[in-house]
Amino acid sequence: MELTNSGLNNELIEQMIQEGFEIGRVIKEHKERYEIQSGDVILQGEITGNLRYSASERSDFPAVGDWVKFQSLDDQLGIIIEVLPRKTKLERKAVGKYGETQIIAANIDIAFIVQSVGQDFNLNRMERYFVLCHSSGIKPIVLLNKVDLIEERELEELITLISSRTDHIKVIPVSSVSGRGLDEVRNTMKPNFTHCFLGSSGVGKSTLINGFLGASFLKTQEVSTSHHKGKHTTTHRELIQLPDGSMVIDTPGMREVGMVDQSDGVTETFQQISEVADNCQFRDCTHTVEKGCAVLEAMEDELISRSAYENYQKLKREQERFSHSKREKRAADKSLGKLYKSIQNIKKKRKF
Repeated sequence: MELTNSGLNNELIEQMIQEGFEIGRVIKEHKERYEIQSGDVILQGEITGNLRYSASERSDFPAVGDWVKFQSLDDQLGIIIEVLPRKTKLERKAVGKYGETQIIAANIDIAFIVQSVGQDFNLNRMERYFVLCHSSGIKPIVLLNKVDLIEERELEELITLISSRTDHIKVIPVSSVSGRGLDEVRNTMKPNFTHCFLGSSGVGKSTLINGFLGASFLKTQEVSTSHHKGKHTTTHRELIQLPDGSMVIDTPGMREVGMVDQSDGVTETFQQISEVADNCQFRDCTHTVEKGCAVLEAMEDELISRSAYENYQKLKREQERFSHSKREKRAADKSLGKLYKSIQNIKKKRKF
């Protein structure tokens, strides 16, 4: 894995080398244990205590795709000292963590949003993934998988439905069974670019990656004959380099795709609504009850899909709630820090 061909700043590389450090990329993460690849060498990685205690939240820890500064203790173990600046990051609201974010993967160029036809197809969930991508400047592409299970007419209807909501995102119908669309996906993937496969459990992400590798590198399970969904097998994130030099990250299926507080992603995802909103009479229009709201009028005139509008409002509300919880958490952490400091001062005074 060449450092100079993967988005790293050459000056930064030279500086790290001069300081006696090594640079590698996190290719696997599992419960705060990491694998780091530096050139052709792969080491087990651990973070330093300083990095652990200086992290304000979980998203400050290394994630798959991160470039890190480390020191190797031997030919098998490296100590991660610092996470280098991220070019892009896919992040969602951390599950079960109030006011915190979780990094799904870092330094991604293109994200393939995989949805299979049938029961898994969900346009609202698809738009959630678009928001995550647009928030960080990552290019999303939809892979509509398992199209061998439906008629061509049904496929055309699904593509039309997606285009009616988001006409600026590419959709590629694919099938691991028939091979349809796989060459188009391969041609989209670029050497030295990092691509991430996102989607729910059982949509066929690992099977598609195996097709590009030309081998059963990632574990998969048979599709259920009752609902045509594969069984979830990916349990951790992993970066793999393909024979053509492009890199892919397989991710576990996500049941929750919670919004964080980056409103630009919603604006870019719902371009049609955002463009109409520019014509509203009030700059702070909420597009909910205001008289003369251009968005509400466009929806009444059926120029904007009601379902798209409802999902737009839902994601905006989630972002506002997360932003509020994040402010509350920071205030609580600050108060706790002051309390801890005062206790330490009292202890010091008692010693004298």
